[in-house]
Amino acid sequence: MPKIFILLLMSVLLIKPKNNLPDSRRAKTVRETVWPKLQAEFKSKGLNPKSPIYIRLFKDLYLLEVWVKKGNKYQLFKPYTICTYSGGLGTKIVEGDNKSPEGFYTIGPKQLNPVSNYHLAMNVGYPNKLERLKGYTGNSVMIHGNCLSAGCYAMTDAGIDEIYTLVYNALKAGQQTVQVDIFPFRMDGEHMKKYAASRSIPFWKTIKPGYDFFEKNHVPAMVGVRAREYAFN
Repeated sequence: MPKIFILLLMSVLLIKPKNNLPDSRRAKTVRETVWPKLQAEFKSKGLNPKSPIYIRLFKDLYLLEVWVKKGNKYQLFKPYTICTYSGGLGTKIVEGDNKSPEGFYTIGPKQLNPVSNYHLAMNVGYPNKLERLKGYTGNSVMIHGNCLSAGCYAMTDAGIDEIYTLVYNALKAGQQTVQVDIFPFRMDGEHMKKYAASRSIPFWKTIKPGYDFFEKNHVPAMVGVRAREYAFN
């Protein structure tokens, strides 16, 4: 396809952002459709639609959860079914390994893609700081629509319509980044025992404190890096 045609097409699809958030006619139309419904759901649950949000995923459950801040804690707003992801349990390490990553990520304004080939998409930020220190490779790992995955987390278009709109509006309301924590499973004692023979168990033990902190406090853990491992709070 000629380059000039691509540039003209992008100029038609993209809307010049007024708030540092990339936008498109597609994303705007989606928001106009789903945001009134989501606002009603916020109201029914006693939540403020301008409050910060938090996202976590569980691979083995094919589950994405959106949580909303209420007071000093977060309340579950809505669960979404993940259509598919790649490579089973265990995190991504090398580009081309067909694995979907596990760990702690953030989504900022520049990571939104309102003109994705997969309907709407958000880059989770793989590799994160720790993964870069460890030399992990790969990029453009997304949460997106179209129900197809090649290392990403694929949702239905209806699902990503809501998730993307929630993230967009949280950022628009002033949240700097949306934290996205990705776990292989619910990391309670039963599941850690179930997967104790996995070669990924040493890594999973390093991310379990982040899971435990949220389970105890209903506040996302502050995540840093110390001695080439995750450090929390």
